[in-house]
Amino acid sequence: MFIGRDTELKKLNEMYSSDKYEFAVIYGRRRVGKTTLIREFIKDKNAIFFVASESTAADNLLSLSRRIGGGNNAPVYRDYENALTAIFEKASNERIVFVIDEYPYLAESNREVSSLLQIMIDHNRENTKLMLILCGSSMSFMESQVLGYQSPLYGRRTAQFKIMPFSFFESLPFFESFEKTDKAVLYGITSGIPEYLSKIDSTKTVDENIVDLFLTASGYLFEEPSNLLKQELREPSTYNVIIEAIASGATRLNEIATKCGIESNKCAKYLKSLISLGLVKKDLPITETSSKRSIYLLDDLMFRFWYRYVFPNMSGIVSGLGRAIYDFEVMENLSAYMGLVFEDICKQYMMEEAKKNALPFFTGKAGRWWGNNPKEKRQEEIDILAYRKDSALFCECKWTNALVDVDVLKSLETKSDLFHYKSKWFWLFAKTGFTDKLKSEAEKQRNVSLIQFEDML
Repeated sequence: MFIGRDTELKKLNEMYSSDKYEFAVIYGRRRVGKTTLIREFIKDKNAIFFVASESTAADNLLSLSRRIGGGNNAPVYRDYENALTAIFEKASNERIVFVIDEYPYLAESNREVSSLLQIMIDHNRENTKLMLILCGSSMSFMESQVLGYQSPLYGRRTAQFKIMPFSFFESLPFFESFEKTDKAVLYGITSGIPEYLSKIDSTKTVDENIVDLFLTASGYLFEEPSNLLKQELREPSTYNVIIEAIASGATRLNEIATKCGIESNKCAKYLKSLISLGLVKKDLPITETSSKRSIYLLDDLMFRFWYRYVFPNMSGIVSGLGRAIYDFEVMENLSAYMGLVFEDICKQYMMEEAKKNALPFFTGKAGRWWGNNPKEKRQEEIDILAYRKDSALFCECKWTNALVDVDVLKSLETKSDLFHYKSKWFWLFAKTGFTDKLKSEAEKQRNVSLIQFEDML
């Protein structure tokens, strides 16, 4: 069953309906559902779907010839120019969708293919019915070698789609049979990656799914991060050390470099690659623009979970101790792990409210803030801060079984004194709920909202 991607499908179908030259570039990290989206789009259309392989130019030409000719007995074209000419000739009188999936593999096997496509497009775009789709998982390649200014294909695309993981709210159809708080946990271990979401077994509990997927040697996600690093990067062992350092608490460039024994300038390049893959993010206090205060965090929730609970316990998992590891290490610490996940979900909720114009003021920007409290001489943190001009919204997110009390509101109000916004609002998010004392206090103040997790769904 195909789930989500309504916006992308709508746009692709609008492009198809134009019945003229269209060129879509679709890219995003592995497992995010690019190919599934394309197959859903072309399922009722006249299409040539070619998947390039990490092989030679001759092997890829053979595969492309078979896709054009409709079978293994199809004649093999002499070169790529002839193959592409045949496709454009077919599309001179009929609407054809031509898809090249894993385009970076094809371009790396034949350096001329982008230039050939550019020539074909420039010569035929005014009288062709071809809809070309180039798709790739190497985001750096797609952004520089297909969309970038130096690419022969620059300026030829008519649309581009960077396919992102599902948000928590977009992931909900995968969790229909689970309790509300379990849905958050399942999102927190899959990061909204469709491929991982599809592996969740609705007939099993959350505990059983975690053990089966992560804490069993044959589990689908047991070696997934290692496999992804090997697929995407030339020095997977170095990247693995860097990710491990971040997962263990090193957040600043010098800390990470020192912990890994790598020079800072080299470490920065490795981190840039991890950011391009969507695995690491460079974070700043939401009000800051200077990179001097930036920190590095794992942006992929599945990687965050894996490096916290799977990587340190791989020997035990291979020995069959997965269930015990879950009982004594994962389950006892899961609430703490979910803290950052819940912050992410709350921020997504705020953006959904912004789309409905339901925030106290319009803003399209929200994020964490941390900094110095000069009066108390200590560091302060605010889970989510959204602001615009003279207005600010301060948020605290609590993923605990205990009811949130009035002291949390008072602490947030004190932190807000560090800022000189004219109008201030306070939103408190809670997994379980709020004390009567806090509810009474919130009723007295028109600028305070209490939001329980189950009400966010």
